[in-house]
Amino acid sequence: MADNPRQDLYLEISRNLVDEELRDLRNYVSGAKILPAGFVQKADAHQIFNQLEKERKLKPGDLALLADLLRKIGRHDYAKQAEKIAEGERKGSPQPSTSQLKRKGEDGEEFPVEKKPAPCREEDVFQTSTKEYYKLKLTHFKPLIWNDNFTLELNDIFTQLELIAKHEKHLKTSQTYNWSESMRGEQRKELKSLDDLFKPNVTGLSTAPRCILIEGEVGGGKTTFLSKESLDAVSQKTELGRRHDIVLLIRLREVREGETIEEMVWDQCVPETAGIEPQTIRAILKRNESHVLFLLDGYDELRPEARAAGQAIPKLLSGKMYPNSTIVITSRPSAEVQQYTRPDCHVHIMGFSKEHVEKYIKQYFTVVGKQELTKTLAVQVKDNNLLNTLIYTPIFLMFVCLLWEENQEMVSTGTMTGLYDNLLTCLVRKYCKREGVDMPTEGLPTEVAESLLQLGKLVLEALLRNETLLDLTEVKRENVDWELLLTLGVVSLEDSSSKMHPRKQLNFSHKTMQEFLAARYVAHALLNQDIVELLQLTSISKALELSNLLQFTCGCDSRAAQAVMEELSKISSREFTHLQPEHFEHSNVPIDRNMRKSCKTYKRFASLCLTIPSERQEPEVVQGISQALPIVMLYSSINSREATALKYYIQNLHSANLPDRLILKIRGGTDSRDTVQYLQQCFITSLPGLKVNLTLSVDSPDETARLVLVLKNVPGLRALDLSCTHLTPSSLQPLVQGFSLMSLLEELDLSENDDLGDAGMEVLQVGLFKVPHLAVLRIRYVGMTAVGMSYLASCMHHLVGLRELDISDNPIGDTGLESLTAILRTFTAICMQVLVVCNIGISPTGMHTLVPALCQLTRLIKLDISYNYAIGDLGLECLAAILHHLTTMKVLVLYSTGISGRGISSLIKGLPHLVQLQVLDVSYNDIGDSGIVSLVQTLCQPSSLDMEQNPPGDKSLTTAPHCNNTLQELNIRWNSGVTGAGLGRVAQLISALPALTGLDMSGDDDTPAHLSDTAAMALAEALPRLPALEQLDLQYISMEPAGFQAVVQAAEKHPTLEELWYTIRGVPEGADTTASCLLLARL
Repeated sequence: MADNPRQDLYLEISRNLVDEELRDLRNYVSGAKILPAGFVQKADAHQIFNQLEKERKLKPGDLALLADLLRKIGRHDYAKQAEKIAEGERKGSPQPSTSQLKRKGEDGEEFPVEKKPAPCREEDVFQTSTKEYYKLKLTHFKPLIWNDNFTLELNDIFTQLELIAKHEKHLKTSQTYNWSESMRGEQRKELKSLDDLFKPNVTGLSTAPRCILIEGEVGGGKTTFLSKESLDAVSQKTELGRRHDIVLLIRLREVREGETIEEMVWDQCVPETAGIEPQTIRAILKRNESHVLFLLDGYDELRPEARAAGQAIPKLLSGKMYPNSTIVITSRPSAEVQQYTRPDCHVHIMGFSKEHVEKYIKQYFTVVGKQELTKTLAVQVKDNNLLNTLIYTPIFLMFVCLLWEENQEMVSTGTMTGLYDNLLTCLVRKYCKREGVDMPTEGLPTEVAESLLQLGKLVLEALLRNETLLDLTEVKRENVDWELLLTLGVVSLEDSSSKMHPRKQLNFSHKTMQEFLAARYVAHALLNQDIVELLQLTSISKALELSNLLQFTCGCDSRAAQAVMEELSKISSREFTHLQPEHFEHSNVPIDRNMRKSCKTYKRFASLCLTIPSERQEPEVVQGISQALPIVMLYSSINSREATALKYYIQNLHSANLPDRLILKIRGGTDSRDTVQYLQQCFITSLPGLKVNLTLSVDSPDETARLVLVLKNVPGLRALDLSCTHLTPSSLQPLVQGFSLMSLLEELDLSENDDLGDAGMEVLQVGLFKVPHLAVLRIRYVGMTAVGMSYLASCMHHLVGLRELDISDNPIGDTGLESLTAILRTFTAICMQVLVVCNIGISPTGMHTLVPALCQLTRLIKLDISYNYAIGDLGLECLAAILHHLTTMKVLVLYSTGISGRGISSLIKGLPHLVQLQVLDVSYNDIGDSGIVSLVQTLCQPSSLDMEQNPPGDKSLTTAPHCNNTLQELNIRWNSGVTGAGLGRVAQLISALPALTGLDMSGDDDTPAHLSDTAAMALAEALPRLPALEQLDLQYISMEPAGFQAVVQAAEKHPTLEELWYTIRGVPEGADTTASCLLLARL
């Protein structure tokens, strides 16, 4: 069949649009009434484009509408392709399909590779020697140090790990987004390999990533993964290898204070026979900088003194050295690599999937020649729930395979400690059999036990110094029988791989073995010593740093577990007293930076505490968790160790030790049948008084009915989130019938279930009578029309405590708005605080209907009417006229509401009444220079509240009275008619908004604004006067080189500014773009 360039383009766009881009496309097409909203909201991009063709809105040779739509959602790359295809159609000449085009750089699927300099003889020697060195060192390895005969090839045994891209600040395209949400949350996207990170349609980056951070929990396979990446890179099997001539694998545990990068390379990457010296290496790296790949293994194992500011690794990470090189660095999550770098891409190694586990077991027993054990172990794993939580971690699965091969009775434990304890017993038995020593029926031979405890003491001291290798000289000084330990196979003796610091040292098969041996000593030493003294356990950060050691310690001994939990409780009570359950819920107002950090730390601390019952299931541990965690939470799949431990915790809860809140968010592709079964096992009996927030997926009416049966035992259910779960009217029915069992329910979210439709709303209305305490109702994008809105409105008057309502993305129109307005009028004396009515088809007539009801909502803190394009100036004038009634308003969102300078003039008159306003968004309108400048001038005036708190004559005040100290986020992006002159005036004004955390003053995408050097300098001078600023967005703006560098340098020096967004095409030629805060967006 002949190529069809149009259809190829449609398909490619449909495959590659991210969710937010698709949503914007739908909103533009339906909001402008180009196609019916009911069709558009259920269609993908391909279906939308084909329908536009059917309706003759995309004619042969004319794709102007398509190009315009694509530019509106920020996809200028596809817009240009559409225009080229249309031009070809007009000329009658065939155009190559998109599948035939190898698009490069910011316009396409892969980034360009810079031209490589011609190598000289020294470079040839260097590159060849490093490649051969890696192949020699990495191709074969001995995973079991006690078995010299057990050697594997990395390619044979390696099984691909699950990589999850953690989309925090990257993966952003040029489109609207909410600062508060972006700063708090993260998206997750599965990757096939690191090659995906070099595809703009995956990452959203305009240039190839410079720094890739790979995080993973203990034993997750980070070192093995990086070894495999090294081998594949030098063999040019991967995109990393094809882009880089020089691949340098550096084990950070070998790095010492004061070493230079060149010395590390000479020390670890070059064989002595190569005859290459550090000064030569420096010249080679400088000459080939853009083709150098640093693979840094184990940041968490880098010595503290080598992590200090000014040391080589921090300077490399921050871009002060070799800024044009590429870095891939691995670490445990607690190591805080981000202290020195803001990674372009952040990847999490998830360990093995179920399929990977099966493949690994088969590969292992094939290598050892015992394939018959594959099926028997698979059966054991399937039947042992506790063991099932360990096998997704590669190092634990390897030890399970080993023990199954040696003695199948030893593979009965489901704990890390039990697994390692059995492994140690296995090694000692082998030793006793070889040496003719009696093996006691319980415990270990005295000589062996004493030597292991002595080793544990040294290992603990090394861990507290963040070292993973033991200097043999130090071991001998402590009179440890190291030769016995070698014979046991607990440690191996090796020469340091460092040529600069040669020594004999003891190594472990894995860092987890070191942590296990240290934990055995800690459990023993607690008879006479305090745990704080032993572990220097004085803070949350220290507890997280020693997370694995603490888990092993609890697994070793009941008394040790109690001591650990008591100390964790004390630390928690000191550091987390300010946290409340609502801090972990969806927030409608900006969250303080320190509070966000506290919540993130608490989540990690809660995860640590929840892993302890998976090591020791005892009532005292449950009591300890209740004391350490006022808020218990699970943010993972049901296959995790935390989920298994949480089940035990819930099953053993009593009314006297209930947490303040139990938050369960079960997502991540878990089969809904398994999820409901897990909940059934958790809530075996009723737990009155237990307040629960529950987020999960259900797929069928049967599963919903089973869920309702589970919730009988959760009478204190406070929040239920079933968004994006493919609910239908029939699957909603059992849930609604079960609302009588959830009479205390306060929050219900059914959003993103577009198959519900009006029939679903008819089902829902019956149940709302049964949940009289409902305070939050979110039904965004459920396919509801005016008919469905009338169903809901007829029963909502019973919700006397409703404080938040979100009905966005439902085409109810003005007719449906009448039903809503009627019910809003009944909320006059109660606490309605949040109303979100985005993209529902409001016209000026609708605003006339809505405004009288809004007048009575005097406690409203957030109003979002965005994406209602038809509101226009007339509609906004209605709203502005009643702002004096809404003095508690904190968030006002007017994104894409069709307003111009006239509308802004009316808004300006009402703004002074909003004395608590924290967020204002007027982006994507037609406001123009005059309107924007007048708006910012008004915002910069002190509110009446400020004036009361800061009277002009009070000289003791630290804050100037002429400032607005309330506004935290201002979004004025993408307003047509705004020029560089207008933005320059804004730059001169914004220093009077010192509370700003987010500022978006991006230009219009169709006519980018140009900032003169004077305006850019004014912006640069204003940044230090915005001490709380975290994000600055300057997309679709161009500057001269001097102005650009001034802004970037001011942003880089700013103590809190994390992200400066700029459009790559606006960067002046030759400008320095290495600043860590600078993020370049593609068009």
